[in-house]
Amino acid sequence: QVQLVQSGGGSVQAGGSLRLSCSASSYTFTSQCVGWFRQAPGKEREGVATISADGSTDYGDSVKGRFTISRDNTKNTLYLEMNSLKPEDTAMYYCAARRWNAYCSFNHLNYIIWGQGTQVTVSS
Repeated sequence: QVQLVQSGGGSVQAGGSLRLSCSASSYTFTSQCVGWFRQAPGKEREGVATISADGSTDYGDSVKGRFTISRDNTKNTLYLEMNSLKPEDTAMYYCAARRWNAYCSFNHLNYIIWGQGTQVTVSS
């Protein structure tokens, strides 16, 4: 099967840190752009960070300097390290992958494989 399995998330106080993980259990995404998206209730899904097959990264303006995306191709796993968390970061976080050999994008409609989502809640 083609599936992304997420772990991590939870509730933290403002200024705290969390690490999210996303693993492809039945295939390799070494040649794909993968990324993190988030969606808060009543709001559109927005791009958080992406990383290309060659390791090039991009971040949403609201998380630059605080979040770090990385990938470990030997483990077929994607990570999101979130530091200095703010209440505004509260959302459901999803990992996703584009089709093979596609370039990275912040448009969630370009992503075809998704994780199940994990909740991140940051209290003030």
